Amino acid sequence: MKKLLLLFVCLSLFTGCAHVISKNVLDQVDRQVTFADLQKNPSRYKGITVLLGGVIVGTSVEKNGTLLEIYQTALDRSDKPVELDRSKGRFLAYYEGFLDTEIWRKGRKVTVAGTVEGEETRKLGNMDYRYPYLKIKEIHLWEKEPYLHEQYPWGPYGPWGPWWGPFSYPFLYPYPPYWYRY
Repeated sequence: MKKLLLLFVCLSLFTGCAHVISKNVLDQVDRQVTFADLQKNPSRYKGITVLLGGVIVGTSVEKNGTLLEIYQTALDRSDKPVELDRSKGRFLAYYEGFLDTEIWRKGRKVTVAGTVEGEETRKLGNMDYRYPYLKIKEIHLWEKEPYLHEQYPWGPYGPWGPWWGPFSYPFLYPYPPYWYRY
């Protein structure tokens, strides 16, 4: 019985969550290349596989594939985009195939493993912007997280807050509750 329990504990410890990018592709990723390095000189890293994450800014379906414009963000331990209000810039990621623009739309978080193909200059507002250009090997679209205030606009206590209750009238609430009798 002890051996069975020990086996169960070991299996539960070592069977964690699988990574969103396959091990085969992750083994090819050069983790030494940062986005700042890539943005300074994309042609220097041509042919190297990198792992980047961020939020989709735009999606365009082209003749042979789909092009995603993504603003880069930091990644957490599971390579999920975090710190969405901080970015070092944008990059382009090309996927050979069709990605539906309604699913892969603006505001969705993605993690991309891709090969650096160089750079592409495009208009961003009134300026010319140099985008690092990746060819996607694997991509993961993260699920939308529920917005807590849409479900519970006042929190768990309702619209009156935690101070509402039978003992709140004379102390915390300036008006007597409807059930209070003088």
